[in-house]
Amino acid sequence: MPFDFGKEVDHVARLARLSLEEDEKERMAGQLSDILKTARRIQELDTTGIEPTSHVTERPAVLREDRVRPSLPLDKALRNAPRREKGFVKVPRITVSEQDQK
Repeated sequence: MPFDFGKEVDHVARLARLSLEEDEKERMAGQLSDILKTARRIQELDTTGIEPTSHVTERPAVLREDRVRPSLPLDKALRNAPRREKGFVKVPRITVSEQDQK
């Protein structure tokens, strides 16, 4: 039985509070399927004898010295936040109940 990527797209869209048209859902389900097919093909590659890398080229990490200096004032850092409370950005609560996950 083939996997229903449409259900996954619906689930993620609901979590992200996105309203998608049917053609968008179908396109995204196809893209998700293609991504996972590519990942499966990559997993099938024989990498015996190939050393793992974190970078394509061998470049040394260029680091700067840490220096203590004044940070941005809180009012200036939060001036573009739509809502603030006690020095923090206030965002809407996002929770998923067990019932939502079914």
